[in-house]
Amino acid sequence: MPSAAPLLEHRTPLPPATARPAGSRWAYAFLIDIAVFVSLFAVIYGVYSIGRSWLGPVRAESEISQDPRSLPLYALYSLVRILVAYVLSLIFALAYGYTAARSRRAEIILIPLLDILQSIPVLSFLPGVMLAMVALFPNRQLGVELGSIILIFTGQVWNIAFSFYSSLKTIPRDLREAAIIYRFSAWQRFLELDLPFSTIGLVWNSMMSVAGGWFFLMACEMFVLGDKDFRLPGLGSYLQTAAGHGNTRAMLWGLAAMVAVIVLMDQLIWRPVITWADKFKFEQVESAAAAQNSLLNFIRRESFLIRIYRRILHPVVEWLTLRFASGAKRAAAKIKANRAAKPRRWHGWIFAVLAGIALVYGASRAVAELAHLDRGDYFELFRSAGLTFLRVNLALIVGALWTVPVGVAIGFSPRFARLMQPLVQLAASIPATALFPVILLFLIRMREGVEIAAMALMLLGTQWYILFNVIAGAMAIPTDLKEAASIFKFGSLDRWRYLILPGIFPYLVTGMVTASGGAWNASIVAEYFHFQGRIVKAPGLGSTISSASDAGRFDLLLASTLIMAVIVVLINRLLWRKLYRLASTRFKLET
Repeated sequence: MPSAAPLLEHRTPLPPATARPAGSRWAYAFLIDIAVFVSLFAVIYGVYSIGRSWLGPVRAESEISQDPRSLPLYALYSLVRILVAYVLSLIFALAYGYTAARSRRAEIILIPLLDILQSIPVLSFLPGVMLAMVALFPNRQLGVELGSIILIFTGQVWNIAFSFYSSLKTIPRDLREAAIIYRFSAWQRFLELDLPFSTIGLVWNSMMSVAGGWFFLMACEMFVLGDKDFRLPGLGSYLQTAAGHGNTRAMLWGLAAMVAVIVLMDQLIWRPVITWADKFKFEQVESAAAAQNSLLNFIRRESFLIRIYRRILHPVVEWLTLRFASGAKRAAAKIKANRAAKPRRWHGWIFAVLAGIALVYGASRAVAELAHLDRGDYFELFRSAGLTFLRVNLALIVGALWTVPVGVAIGFSPRFARLMQPLVQLAASIPATALFPVILLFLIRMREGVEIAAMALMLLGTQWYILFNVIAGAMAIPTDLKEAASIFKFGSLDRWRYLILPGIFPYLVTGMVTASGGAWNASIVAEYFHFQGRIVKAPGLGSTISSASDAGRFDLLLASTLIMAVIVVLINRLLWRKLYRLASTRFKLET
């Protein structure tokens, strides 16, 4: 039987040299080299400028200018924060997902913990994160910047971790057995099997994570914590300042700048990455139409960078891979030889005791904080939780009704994908919080307008999790299965029943889980908003958390966060965990 993709691809293929007229060879190479060196100098200057700002003395309350001429610098600041948070998110998600998928003991603890963490709103992390970072760097602006980056990180990381964990749990049995037969070390298996098989899901969830970073940018760059007002120059603070002053002109300028940044990221980053990720599709026949990207084809030409890659970087990468693999094999052999001779070490028990002491201490402090609330406060909290619960589930149902068919259409049709993919990326990346003031302008005078606006914002913030995962699932369905369905002349109903729904099911479950957590998270913005010098809010748990953060009510903030976390964990335990188990057993692609 032909081998599947990369074990999927044992070695990454070198970029092919594109055929072209001889006279144009050096012209293309010269253009690429100029573009690379100009970009390199721009990056060096940007790093220098940002480093000087971050390592400078801490500023008092920053004045956020509403002059459109400040937007290029603000856009650079926001983009750097989002990209740094994304790199941290990717590293964390790979380590977390790998540990949870490979260790049964770790999975029992890490997956429920991931459920809890994704359900905690960004503003609930805010007091501890900001106070810790400011205390760590009391005289440097770096403390506030790191606090903002970590808050953006908490809005990005969870769906990437869920995606990687889900992909590892659904790796086909024949690929896992092939890795065992060829005696892959842990490093080889991770590099040659786990990462390639998870690439499509990671790419689309990375796009969603960056979109989530833009969504929470306004909350992470300008926030109030009791009597302290933290402000950082950036697009989020610019838009929030413009919305607070009712400056429609500044809001439109800010939206235009954000759209420009998102379009550039789509053209320069996401489109080439999606085209590159298509080669990791798990299938046994070659796709009928390979995805193409003009920018990717352009940088593949014989330029200075490609020559460096071929002659220096590629041999170094190959040597490092072999060294890691051989070192991992020797370490594994040594562990097996010493496992029987050495008794179990006591480090694990010491760690468990210390963790237990920390847990008891934290629980006692939490109980003391919660004792400040009376019975009426708890009654109001449970009522607010019920209202937010209804909004979250209604947003999930409405989002799934349109995202599943549209996502399947995009994943199945290359022509439709070329048309819709950039539009979907743009729509998902534009933060709903930036559009919310415009929505409120039209709905604020309507009866129940605030309620409709809250539902619209929650839908705009969560539906993309489902859509992007469905697209990834539809694109990952092997071409041979699609061709088999055509050969056997499946009708529309049979095609959905026997091919599409089983094929996208693991991705759909991942999308629904992360969308559910995202909807609870989005409630803090959807139900409570500063608009034209006043506060617009809808009753719910999200508005309770936001108002408690504004007022510095840590007892109310802790209680509402715990209630939200308990609700999300119960839903995941009773529903999503069973669907995950079903996806990793019945709907796994294997022979």
